[in-house]
Amino acid sequence: MTKSVWNIDKSHSALDFTVKHMMISKVRGSFSDFDAKIEADPNDLTDAKIEFSVDVNSINTRNEDRDNHLRSNDFFDIANHPKMTFIATDIKKKSDDEYTVTGAFTLRGVTKPVTFDMTVEGVAKDPWGNEVAGFSGSTKLNRKDFGLVWNAALETGGVLVGEEVKINIELEAHKQA
Repeated sequence: MTKSVWNIDKSHSALDFTVKHMMISKVRGSFSDFDAKIEADPNDLTDAKIEFSVDVNSINTRNEDRDNHLRSNDFFDIANHPKMTFIATDIKKKSDDEYTVTGAFTLRGVTKPVTFDMTVEGVAKDPWGNEVAGFSGSTKLNRKDFGLVWNAALETGGVLVGEEVKINIELEAHKQA
């Protein structure tokens, strides 16, 4: 198969994250507005071109007050940094369907290398004859590396918001005709 352009099907895709809360539980959230430019052969991603963009305003942690705080200057500062982006710079094959995808991750105006563990879940034809591919990915990053440093000390010791953020991506992509 040769490289083709793939479009994200947002209704069958998800971008979620998890972060520790009060050092004892986890808060989960998601972003509903994201897009990607993918030019790839899903059977061999090593020379793929991948650019991912997220509208940070689309954050949803199922708590409006928390979401608004996350949009503020304390965290994402969406007034000055409305997008979070990832541009792949190096893709290495680990097995038939597993890859490490390293790229320039930009959040709140700070760009640093981040590596995702990616799996090609498969390629199939939908009932209308369109070629569809599925991808899963995950990474961990330290939010403080990107200027998200706000926190509050707890009376019992520790802090309100953990530093490590786990990111999970599930993508369904349709081959452009």
